[in-house]
Amino acid sequence: MDVAQDQFAIRVHDLVVGFGRQTVLDHLSLDVRRGEILGLVGASGGGKSVLMRTIIGLIPRQGGTIEVMGQPTGGHGRGAATIWGILFQQGALFSSLTVRQNVQFPLRENLVLSQELMDEIAIAKLEMVGLRPQDADKYPAELSGGMTKRVALARALALDPPILFLDEPTSGLDPIAAGDFDVLIKTLQKTLGLTVFMVTHDLASLTTVCDRVAALADGKIVAIGPMRELLQSEHPWVRAYFHGKRSQMLQHEMR
Repeated sequence: MDVAQDQFAIRVHDLVVGFGRQTVLDHLSLDVRRGEILGLVGASGGGKSVLMRTIIGLIPRQGGTIEVMGQPTGGHGRGAATIWGILFQQGALFSSLTVRQNVQFPLRENLVLSQELMDEIAIAKLEMVGLRPQDADKYPAELSGGMTKRVALARALALDPPILFLDEPTSGLDPIAAGDFDVLIKTLQKTLGLTVFMVTHDLASLTTVCDRVAALADGKIVAIGPMRELLQSEHPWVRAYFHGKRSQMLQHEMR
């Protein structure tokens, strides 16, 4: 069944990205539906983060087209924060700013608001991701890994964007914290109606959170669909990824 044009949040067609003589993304095409959580998997160094960063305009493309919320883009620039929020792999918090100031950073950059209103928004976003108001005056060095991720998520949601990009959101977290973060992402996606583009290698996240999973290999999307479909894929890399010994052990543990 064809999905109507207005049901796509992101459309990537025939995308080519390279560095020097190395082609990383080779005529790649990918559609992300509005309101879904799409997980992107691939080999280390295979171009997962390059794809995400190209969509948001941090890396130039050599060919192809990208549409976000129905509009063609070559990298949105300053106004993009109102379209998407981004959680980078290590959180990327400003170490010299408090938690409150980190969350308020997109507000200061894109809007003209009173300090009182920005304080209210910051506290609301922190509570939304499961943190306490008293955490607002801490500095990043005082936070645990899980708290850092939650602050970064609160900052990504500061401007109420319809699209959320997550780059390895559970990387560095212990299994309990990672599971809690997965639940948080799923809850926020349902509550806010977000479209989530999640780069991850975490099999538990792919299984419990994602509506669909896209596999990137040899510069292209070689398989896409619900997890049950990828588990049946005959592509060599996809089979090796999902049917290797480690993957089978994790799948057995999750049953």
